[in-house]
Formats: sequence, C-alpha cells, structure tokens
Amino acid sequence: MSADPVYLDHNATTPVAREVAEAVWPHLTGDFGNPSSASVQGRRARAAVDHAREQVAALVGAEPDEIVFTSGGTEANNIAIRGAARHLATRVAVTSCVEHPATAAPLAHLRDHHGWQVHELPVDDECRVVLDEIPSAAVGLGTLILAHNETGALQPVPDFAERVHRLGGLVHADAAQAVGKIPVEVDDLGVDLLSIAGHKLYGPKGVGALYVRRGTRVAPVVLGAGQEGGLRPGTENVALIVGLGVAAELAAKVLATEVERQSALRETLWDKLARAVPGLVRVSPEQGCLPNTLMVALPGRVGAHVLEAVGDVSASTGSACHAGVHSPNAALLAMGLDADTALGALRLSLGRSTRIADVESAATALARGLGG
Repeated sequence: MSADPVYLDHNATTPVAREVAEAVWPHLTGDFGNPSSASVQGRRARAAVDHAREQVAALVGAEPDEIVFTSGGTEANNIAIRGAARHLATRVAVTSCVEHPATAAPLAHLRDHHGWQVHELPVDDECRVVLDEIPSAAVGLGTLILAHNETGALQPVPDFAERVHRLGGLVHADAAQAVGKIPVEVDDLGVDLLSIAGHKLYGPKGVGALYVRRGTRVAPVVLGAGQEGGLRPGTENVALIVGLGVAAELAAKVLATEVERQSALRETLWDKLARAVPGLVRVSPEQGCLPNTLMVALPGRVGAHVLEAVGDVSASTGSACHAGVHSPNAALLAMGLDADTALGALRLSLGRSTRIADVESAATALARGLGG
C-alpha cells in the first residue's frame, strides 16, 4: 500500500486535532442534552456551550457574550453582511475585488436585490487592497478578508476599519483563514464583526463563529427561536461547538511557536523550489503573509496538470475548471499576473504536522512535475 501524499493543503482544510476529536465524542453519545432544556442533561450541554464560547472569545480577544456560534465561516459572513445591512440606512458597501465567495455572494445579493452600491477596491501586485480608492462619500458597511485564502496576503484591516468608520460604516472582517494561524485581536483590528471557521484551525467542519461587538445591531437571516442571542436560531450543535472551543484553546497555546516554525519551513520550501525550477514566480508576498502559505506559478504550465502528474503532493491550484477547461483565478489577474502565469499557480499551505522531511519530499516531487 502506497504512502499518503504530503499534505500541503491546510488552507483548504485542516485535520481535526486529536484533543478535539476526544472532546467531541462524549457529546455525540452520553452527553446528548439540549442546551435549552432545564433537565440535568440540558444544563450540562449549556455549560459545555458556555465554556466553548469563553475559549473562542479568548482566542480573538473578545468577550464571551460577543461570540455567536454558526455552522461555519460562510454562515457567519452571511449573518454579518446581510444581518447588519437590515439596520443600515446608507446602502453603500466597500470591499476588495479579491474576496472569498462567502463574502462576495452576500454583497452581490445586497446589490441585486436590495439596491446597495458595492465598491470593489483594486489590489496591488502583492494582493493588498488599495485603500486610497475608498470613496469619500458615506459608507454603510465595509468588509475585507483578513488573510487571502489563495495568496496568504494579509490585508490592512486596521487602516481599512479606521477609514470606513470615519465614513460612518460598520466593519466586518472575514478571518476564516487567519484565526489560528496568526494572532488575531478584534480590538487591534478595530472591527465590529469578524467571522471564524472551525475546520481552518484543526476543529470540525460544520461549525464556526461570528464575533459581534457589543452594541452592533445585526438581524438574524434565518427565523426561529432565540438561540445564540436570537441571531442564529435552532438547537445548538453542542458536539461541534465543544470541538471548536477546544481547537481555539489549542491554537492559543501553540500559535507563537507554530508561526515561527511554519514560516521557516515555508522559506525552505521556496528556496528549494526556486533553485530547482528556473522561472518560477513567487506569487505570495514575502512579507505580510500567512506563515504557512506559499503560492508559486510557472508560466506556460497548468497547475492542475502539474499536481495530477506529481501525485505525491496534496495541494491546490489557482485555477477553476469548468467542463475540462481551466481558467485563471480572478484574484491573480487582479494582482496583475498574466493569464499564462496565473494558470500555472500552485497554492502550498503547511500545517502543524508538516516536518522538514515533508518539505524536502514535496519540493523534489514538485520540481520534477514543474520541470516536466
């Protein structure tokens, strides 16, 4: 039986940490209570949810009552954008042209169905938003991805927040790719709303959270009972919420050492690939980037074909495939890359289990594939 490929796709999803899995299991079996119930089992479930809320809040520097549990980053983004929009008189939104669909689609919904103007700001050649393009008129809502899911570029969210607040708007950050990989403090960012995805930080899929700063008015996008402060009705998924809480606590413990360790491994990977593959382009910025993320591109090659040929590395490409035809990633084109280079992009994202032997093995395999 052949060994599994080297896993360099942690920006797609992370494996569930052992401690998380062990914490989840009891709430799928014996501790099955409904947190809204006054029964013994229900009170235990409520205590577990409350503790998880404290753990998640601590990771991002929030208060527990500012954390709303959701089914993931996409739902958190929808509640933040569509829910906040219902209370905003100024129907003008500001965002970047390189947002994740989980943010871009709710904004498009506001534009197409509720008469909002949506200003998509350009980015520079490092995938960072050009803040000087923010309009000078009143703004209702600003939303920005904190760490770009493809390139790993970190956006200037504090400066963005200051400018949007000055124009009268609320500020939301999609931090799905950032929380658990870099330090994230809501007060330092200056945001009113912030989205978290459990499966990006070694927690389960199907659970996330939304930070809602005290005093921020947000309406639910799904109607029902009053769970999660009325913002996310429906019986809480206690097991997955507990898993998210444990994942958040683990992330806080290892964050400092993992930032340094993964940054060093990423640079080793780049050095080996750059020496072995003439003409290879580093798409990810060298500074102001997620420590685990390296996007590279080789003009004239199709990244998807390279990964198919290599087989020994699990990673992602910067292209989309429709009916067998590959098209370049729009974010890479927005950065100024030509289509030929953008089609050759590979996103390599490291994780806590990545070791130097993995990097060396992956570099050898990728160099062979890129050179073929």
